[in-house]
Amino acid sequence: MSLDSARKFALHNAVLHDGKADAKAVLGRLLAEDSSLRGRASEAATTVERIVAEVNRLAPDAQRAQLTLIAPELLEHTRADVGPKELPPLPGAMDGKVVLRLAPYPSGPLHIGNARAFVLNDAYTKRYHGRLLLVFDDTIGSEEKPLLPEAFDQVKEGLDWAGVEYHDVLYKSDRIPLHYEWAEKLLATGEAYVCECDAATLRKNREAKRACVHRIQDVDETIAMWKAMLDGEYGEGEAVVRLKTDMAHPNPAFRDRVLFRIAEREHPRVGTRYRVWPMLEFSWAVDDHLLGITHVLRGKDLVMEDMMEARIWDVLEIAHRPAFVHFGILRFKDLELSKSRYRKEIAEGRLTGIDDPRTWTLQSMRRRGIRPAALRAFVLSFGLSLSDIEVPAETLYAENRKMIDKEANRYFFVPDPVAVEIAGLPPIERVRAPLHPDFPGRGVREIPAGPKVDVAKEDFDRFRGKEVRLKDFCNVVLEHRATFVSMENKDIPKVQWVTHGVQTHLVMPNGAEARGLAEPLVASLKVDDLVQFERVGFARIDHVSTAEVRAYFAHR
Repeated sequence: MSLDSARKFALHNAVLHDGKADAKAVLGRLLAEDSSLRGRASEAATTVERIVAEVNRLAPDAQRAQLTLIAPELLEHTRADVGPKELPPLPGAMDGKVVLRLAPYPSGPLHIGNARAFVLNDAYTKRYHGRLLLVFDDTIGSEEKPLLPEAFDQVKEGLDWAGVEYHDVLYKSDRIPLHYEWAEKLLATGEAYVCECDAATLRKNREAKRACVHRIQDVDETIAMWKAMLDGEYGEGEAVVRLKTDMAHPNPAFRDRVLFRIAEREHPRVGTRYRVWPMLEFSWAVDDHLLGITHVLRGKDLVMEDMMEARIWDVLEIAHRPAFVHFGILRFKDLELSKSRYRKEIAEGRLTGIDDPRTWTLQSMRRRGIRPAALRAFVLSFGLSLSDIEVPAETLYAENRKMIDKEANRYFFVPDPVAVEIAGLPPIERVRAPLHPDFPGRGVREIPAGPKVDVAKEDFDRFRGKEVRLKDFCNVVLEHRATFVSMENKDIPKVQWVTHGVQTHLVMPNGAEARGLAEPLVASLKVDDLVQFERVGFARIDHVSTAEVRAYFAHR
């Protein structure tokens, strides 16, 4: 095991959490980095606990200084750095006059990777008291990215949860006649043409900077071919509309780029009404003008779209055009985000649905108890930087923890319970523990107690034969037949325990379930309650019945 890695993660966790690292969180990071340690988890846990204790004895300034020396990259977005940054003004923006748009492609629900776009657009709309349009980019795309009928509602559901206030909902599929009108205007200028080359020929010509043979056809021939496309005289892949650009442009993709193509698949909203579909750059050149969009906020990877829109506006002499504002890409070190992958795995039964925690959709984040305000603060902490950002999910968790820690009452949960009988325990039927250690005024909870308790198998295996404190209860030498020692609160390892526990399932972020027992009061909780299972982590209550409680793990 790398002691350097253990110390690095301990220092980082301490900096994130006001100088107090959590050994379980550090162990989790270590096991994620080196899966070979899982077979020696008990040994690794002992080492981590020692290192965490050393780190926690340091002053916060010393922790930060040491982390700077050994892993400065982890200081980029620590808890101290997280928090809304002042967004720069939008160029030429006037209060009450700003119109922005969101353009989701409805192939599935939104996930955390989409968050920077919708949070920034919403934040600027509110800052300028403007209007935000939700315009579904539902032109037919590739077969690998099908339009899904349910995705329209899934997108809206996610945005509503995230607190994004859009003022109108539009669909590209309703605007195709407008795109056809503009196509004919563009074709009439002679700056666009219909191409019959196959995809391989088109690609070779671009790479060779060679103009297509159809590029020199006259306008009348082009218009006739366009009509033939609309009338079904061409099949899918047999003709496209291309815009004339510089065939020597440094970017081959910009050379005579495609504007329209034929797709004969059925559309979930308009069926087979249309067979010629605009590419997104063309549809936005039309709609950004007609909808009065003042600013387009998009990732810097979409600069090609800017160039295409500007070229079309230049050809058609469009004076009103929005300003383009870009931001860097937000990536997560420890997440794989792929709509196509989770669609496939849901269909195969390997994921339970779009709110499975492994999808990282907005629906899954809601189910885990991530607060929309935490997601917003997390995104805004990066401002409108053009730099690409790669962060661990822990950065989001730090924001969420600040928001839920105060409200989350504490309860005991014992995964993989092991029965223990305490010999020599004085007569005692119940103990009292605070609902929240930082808010004594919130009251206490009464926990049934007695000589028969259950403890977590992990704790039993680690501390067997040693003296431990059953938290808020008593001290015992831990065995199947444990020995009572005393009631005083000693500075010894503390473990959670239950008596007369309620069956509880805790769904983890990797889809696994921790099954065990929770203290009886957990059965009186309500769906959507956020709690902290002591020494386990924060969780959202998802289901409560007489038989069991199901909760979704948020984070430590």
